[in-house]
Amino acid sequence: MISVEQAKKILAENSERGEITEKSLGECLGLTLAENIYSLIDVPSFDNSAMDGYAMNFDESNRTWEVSNIIQAGDTSEINIAPGKAARIFTGAKIPKGTNTVIPQELIAISEEGQISYDGDKISTGSNVRLKGSQSKKNSLILEKGQVLGAGQIGLLASVGVALVKVFSPPKVGFIVTGNELKEPGTPLKEGEIYNSNGPMLEALLKESGVKQIQSYRAADDKESLQKIIDQALTENDILLLSGGISVGDYDFVKECLNTAKVKELFYKIKQRPGKPMFAGKKERKLIFALPGNPASVHSCFIQYVRPSIKHWLGGTAVWEADHTLEIIEDIPKKPGFTHFMKGKKNGNQVELLKGQQSFNLQAFATAECLLELPAENSVVTAGTKVKVYDL
Repeated sequence: MISVEQAKKILAENSERGEITEKSLGECLGLTLAENIYSLIDVPSFDNSAMDGYAMNFDESNRTWEVSNIIQAGDTSEINIAPGKAARIFTGAKIPKGTNTVIPQELIAISEEGQISYDGDKISTGSNVRLKGSQSKKNSLILEKGQVLGAGQIGLLASVGVALVKVFSPPKVGFIVTGNELKEPGTPLKEGEIYNSNGPMLEALLKESGVKQIQSYRAADDKESLQKIIDQALTENDILLLSGGISVGDYDFVKECLNTAKVKELFYKIKQRPGKPMFAGKKERKLIFALPGNPASVHSCFIQYVRPSIKHWLGGTAVWEADHTLEIIEDIPKKPGFTHFMKGKKNGNQVELLKGQQSFNLQAFATAECLLELPAENSVVTAGTKVKVYDL
């Protein structure tokens, strides 16, 4: 049995990166850049108006102008505005030569003769003009390798003319749920049966982690059928998860079947609660995680070990580090020699322990925001102690 720190170190050394592929912007939401991105153009690519209003050569000595032109967004013609003249201009339109300022239309007075004037004090030379390259210069770095692409990043890429980007390909992930007692939600239960909560939960956790290709499998507590499903799943996926069947019961065949499938054991059993009987293995580039069957153990082990491995595959950095270090607000007793992961809620620089910490209990996970990591050496972690905290 190894420590949490040892388990994470082993996984960090054995986690793989996804292959680098080129994808269009419409395909890369949630993926991670595998290259630095540089702007293809100046943004804006020309001086343009930040407002609907009037463009003129502004100075304090002249506050009245005649309107000589109308310039709409998208107008590419070369326009030169003479001294004493102004152009009606709209947001995003190109600033004409001979002008240096835009006065918003609501600040302008229009005479019966059609002249415009301004007598306020809110405008100075250069007001409401977006200068060429003021957002980014051509060839300047705009996004770094390792950036996860969301809507904002995709919009930025499009704005500088980038159509294709190199990203880390997401893994194909399969999960096998074992247990004769499991029934699918929505079907009637007989005494002795329970609903399959691990399957839907694992699928949701995988999607939250950025996985797009997910395959689920069901296996009875029968060694022959389980072996067949494991062999199939290993050929179809980059990462394989199993829930249940990894302990020492008469019908727990997972470890034996993985050995038959020539999966190399990385570790088995961790000094932690929940989730002590956890297995991790590897076959070629494929990672295999066998998680305990209790739902809260599955959730906790996924957050601590599976999610970081997936994030690393996707090109992430610092994936094994805690998200926060926060103070606990009460004394928490625990079993010495075991790291405890407990559900909590954040409150500023503090974290509060929730009720219902048993490994079979999912109720607390429904309201939890994070997992607290309580150090193995302590029998009591006292109030005010700073602990590692992982966001859910």
